[in-house]
Amino acid sequence: MSVEQTAPPRALRPAERIAVAVDVADRVRLLELVQALKGEVGLFKLGKEVFTALGPAAVELVRAEGAQVFLDLKYHDIPNTVAGAVHAAGRLGVRMLTVHASGGEAMLRAAHEAAQAAAVPPLVIAVTVLTSLADADLERLGLAGPVAQAVERLARLALGAGADGLVASAQEVGRLRRGLGTAPWLITPGIRPAGAGHQDQARVATPGQAAADGADVLVVGRPITQAPDPVAAARAIAAELGGGAP
Repeated sequence: MSVEQTAPPRALRPAERIAVAVDVADRVRLLELVQALKGEVGLFKLGKEVFTALGPAAVELVRAEGAQVFLDLKYHDIPNTVAGAVHAAGRLGVRMLTVHASGGEAMLRAAHEAAQAAAVPPLVIAVTVLTSLADADLERLGLAGPVAQAVERLARLALGAGADGLVASAQEVGRLRRGLGTAPWLITPGIRPAGAGHQDQARVATPGQAAADGADVLVVGRPITQAPDPVAAARAIAAELGGGAP
């Protein structure tokens, strides 16, 4: 990979660079968070917990409030099944959705083609290596590592098959930005403000560190949703991304 630093490619406002992970199973709580945080963040990331509990109604609720959805279900199945799921997500009007890069080239191409068939194509974002995994975990799984090399290998496979961007931890995002240039969206989970605990994330960074390394969108969950004042927490992160004080 090249060692030249490359700036993030998209001119996004600081708040637009935050995707808040809304991991709840209750419609009332989801609505409370969306109504409080819309305008303070760019995306609401809906994952397996909320989608299993509420189904497509969760997406419809967020969209009805005028906010954008990052549907993080990490599709990983045979190409035809994934294509069908992506087609359905496109009909829901999501802005982004995730697939596992390890699903292989045919599956990734099927996801891309299904997304392009939507009236407003969602961005297909490929997950490389989960941020909860470290080198030792890959070894126990029998997967070629270390993590940095696995991420790069899967990233190139996914982009070559039509993915619009990648999910990668802050520890890999700088290397990916330098090596892959400005085109791919880079989505970085495991964001923890200074002083916050890591919880179940193994590879984390502060918002400022991830942004400086080239991340476009930062996924932040519990540091916002479980904060005493979620709006203040979101604004503090946006202020850090904008170079100002909260």
